[in-house]
Amino acid sequence: MSYDAEATRQRIFDAATAEFAEHGLAGARIERIATAAKANKQAIYLYFGGKEKLFGSVVRAKMEEICHAVALDPTTFPESIGRLFDWYAEHPELLRLLLWEALETGDGPVVGEEERRAEYRQNISELAAAGAGDGSLQAAQDWMFTVLGLVSWNFAAPQLRRLILDEPDQKKALARRRAHVIEMARNLLPARPDQPAPPRHPWTHPDTPRRR
Repeated sequence: MSYDAEATRQRIFDAATAEFAEHGLAGARIERIATAAKANKQAIYLYFGGKEKLFGSVVRAKMEEICHAVALDPTTFPESIGRLFDWYAEHPELLRLLLWEALETGDGPVVGEEERRAEYRQNISELAAAGAGDGSLQAAQDWMFTVLGLVSWNFAAPQLRRLILDEPDQKKALARRRAHVIEMARNLLPARPDQPAPPRHPWTHPDTPRRR
């Protein structure tokens, strides 16, 4: 039987994704990844160059996966938000990987930072061209960061979701949050010229004195 290098790479990648999502970069073990992938450690170093680079490859690949699966299109924003919410629900490993990365690197550089930044810049340029925010790059950056936080926080701290919503049925809790997130996200859409602006609260109107 001939050696299938691509199949071996995929098994390593899948095993590494599970290992890093469970234990983080510091706690992950190459030996466990090799055993789960039915590969030897030398293959991991050959294909990925070590644990740190393997972790970076896994995170970047999962980010690319979500970008290809869900396009944040301001012209179909509510539907995009719903699909993004569903993707996070079905792929909890991505958020776990990002949380581990944040815990272990803090505000320091991450593996493959420049490549990931370049990909974000491309996505943000496309969002700005599509009318996210006021169409400027900075507004599109804030728009994307706000949207990602609005969706991902529902899965980052499930214990808070349970405690705050006081909803024993987690499926109902997620459905409730999904509907609410989509409704909140509508407020991030740019106003259409053929629609009147929503009424402002009296305490935010420029002609009304603020309450003390």
